[in-house]
Amino acid sequence: MHLAFIETRSQAGISAPPVTVEVHLSAGLPAFQVVGVTDAASREIRSRVRSAIVSSHLKWPDFNITINLSPTEQIKQGARFDLPIAIGLLVASNQLPREAIENREFLGELSLDGSLRPSLGALSATLSATDAKHTLCVAPDGAAQLASVPGSRILAATDLLSLCAVLQAREPALVKPGSDPLAPIPNYPDLSQLRGQPFLCRALELAAAGGHHLLMCGPPGVGKTLAASVLPGLLPPLQPKTQQQIWLIRDLMGLPRVSGPTFRAPHHSSTIAALIGGTARATPGEISMAHGGVLFLDEVTEFPRAVLNQLRQPLESGEITVVRAQHQYRYPARFQLVAAMNPCPCGQADSEDGGCRCSPDIIRRYRQSVSGPLTDRIDLHVTLTKPPHEQLLSPPPERRLSAHLMQRIASVQAHQYGRQGCLNRDLSGERALAVCALSATTRARFIEALASLSLSARSAHRRLRVARTLADLDGIEDVSMAHLNTALSFRETPTEVGGVKG
Repeated sequence: MHLAFIETRSQAGISAPPVTVEVHLSAGLPAFQVVGVTDAASREIRSRVRSAIVSSHLKWPDFNITINLSPTEQIKQGARFDLPIAIGLLVASNQLPREAIENREFLGELSLDGSLRPSLGALSATLSATDAKHTLCVAPDGAAQLASVPGSRILAATDLLSLCAVLQAREPALVKPGSDPLAPIPNYPDLSQLRGQPFLCRALELAAAGGHHLLMCGPPGVGKTLAASVLPGLLPPLQPKTQQQIWLIRDLMGLPRVSGPTFRAPHHSSTIAALIGGTARATPGEISMAHGGVLFLDEVTEFPRAVLNQLRQPLESGEITVVRAQHQYRYPARFQLVAAMNPCPCGQADSEDGGCRCSPDIIRRYRQSVSGPLTDRIDLHVTLTKPPHEQLLSPPPERRLSAHLMQRIASVQAHQYGRQGCLNRDLSGERALAVCALSATTRARFIEALASLSLSARSAHRRLRVARTLADLDGIEDVSMAHLNTALSFRETPTEVGGVKG
């Protein structure tokens, strides 16, 4: 009887729980069975592993072979277990010494000719193996990027036979860290392209400085989509933890790494699974892909109401738990929501030329497609009008405004992290009151304003957070009534049309 135990990692969201591959060779009629995975996965693994070992000029063990992937109750999928199973068979049949697998983990897919292929989610496996102080053996593709993880030890080989030689070397050469093949940074529009919209430019600066969510309402062609595209270019570099989470999510989806905030703009035909996350494997959705960056919902009123309401919980908690029949994974989802809508189906309501022919009932239903609880979670509401034509043709400034403004926003955000450990957007109600440091007079006047406007408790706290960001931009520690008045001006988009309230 021959036994071998090989360490590897499965994939559970952006984490990589440990899995032990148990190999048992016993006397009897030759057979090969893999337990701990589905029947379909077992058949595929047996075919690939047998062909890879034979093609590598290694001896196939003529035993009754039983492979167990432990723990059995853990969901396992993908071809990442090919390599550890093959190594286990070689160790159990004494073709590899047991010293070759000590403090080492194996991850990768085997092709029929024995060559190694990378697996999705290798970055999370590298982080977990590094924490366990284990060396990770993988395919050469992407190994240099995995080796860039601080403290990691990576071994790589092109095929199974070459890996056997590496494992038996006295001092095998570790993969050297390489530069990350980052995806090209998009060329976001500059703030100077927003002509004749000073209030919108101020709102973008405020949204970027405090991480606040933004809702823009205005007729077509006033710059809503352009403004949303400008915002990512105003955001400073991400915190290291957030950047690592983004890389884990993109590595899970097989996408290259990106540097800086991401910009996601899903179409209004997107389903709940596409926006929140789902499918049979409970993969991350658009809100997780936009983690640390901007999620832009253009024509937000065209999205199904049921889809939009799924955003309410992630906007508060900054994460999402995707539950399916056999999977329950938690993904980060601390994104900055930017939504754009027209004032009515034709887009001409409240315009000076009076070209709108939509009835009050149609306009009310159109605006109410975005629920009140969702709009209550959006800090900044901006109503736009058409800019003067002479400003549209004004000469552009000599320097790029976004680059200059990003430096100021970076300083403001660094001050917020140093003071409270998060952006103003993420302040709790009590914490927002504490950092605003309102005087007795300012507090009393603010209470009167809240009562007259009939704002909810959540909306009141959001006004405080916006006021705190305004004070930070002014370099003032105490929030004044002027800051609160400005914050109150960014309140919910009015729904009164033709004397009828929606």
